[in-house]
Amino acid sequence: QVQLVESGGGLVQTGGSLRLTCAASGSVFSAMYWYRQAPGQQRELVATDTISGEVVYADSVRGRFTFSRDKAKNTAYLQMLDLKPEDTGVYYCAVAEKGRLGLKWGQGTQVTVSS
Repeated sequence: QVQLVESGGGLVQTGGSLRLTCAASGSVFSAMYWYRQAPGQQRELVATDTISGEVVYADSVRGRFTFSRDKAKNTAYLQMLDLKPEDTGVYYCAVAEKGRLGLKWGQGTQVTVSS
């Protein structure tokens, strides 16, 4: 059974930083993702790494956020710098299991950036 444990969210001021961590267990994972959902908005992809190893970012976070992944530990990180109020939302970790379709989701961690 897949388990995802997210941590690192919180309340910061504009320009602050946070580091999110997602620890996955219970399966073999082919990919890990960070999504976010702002109030009243659809969930959007923030960052992920591809099979080739390239990291893909949403345009709104490129240059400020850094995705990294420790495959040996099944852990993904999202280092967020220069946070802005529009970064506020619930950040979700998601994983794709090898040989299976669809994603498994974590419970989410709240990030609030005050102006």
